[in-house]
Amino acid sequence: MDIETVDNGTLENWTPEEVAEAYAAGKIILIDVRTPQEFMFEHVDGAMLAPMAFFNAANLPADGDKPVVFHCGSGVRSKRVAMACLEAGRGTVRHMAGGFGAWKAAKLSYTGTNMATGAPQRVDG
Repeated sequence: MDIETVDNGTLENWTPEEVAEAYAAGKIILIDVRTPQEFMFEHVDGAMLAPMAFFNAANLPADGDKPVVFHCGSGVRSKRVAMACLEAGRGTVRHMAGGFGAWKAAKLSYTGTNMATGAPQRVDG
């Protein structure tokens, strides 16, 4: 994990492997900030969807027992959302560096789309 101290707080840049381990152990909430279309095509099983276009940091509940980790396709949008959360007063915010592309490159499991049928299918790295 790479930790950055920025003007408004702390930004934690998690690797896909760190996210996968913490998520499998039930230690984090994973929020996908991509579009609904991107999410429907492929996503991390069980991740919540909060598209960046509609995201309002003020409406995000405070971290409870499980911190929130944001992710997107490449890490750009999730970092923007994380920075918006910091500007809204969150002291520490987390996102997955490299996004879903890095998740797939790390050969981690996800739900994709069967191109022949259009049905969802599990993809095991």
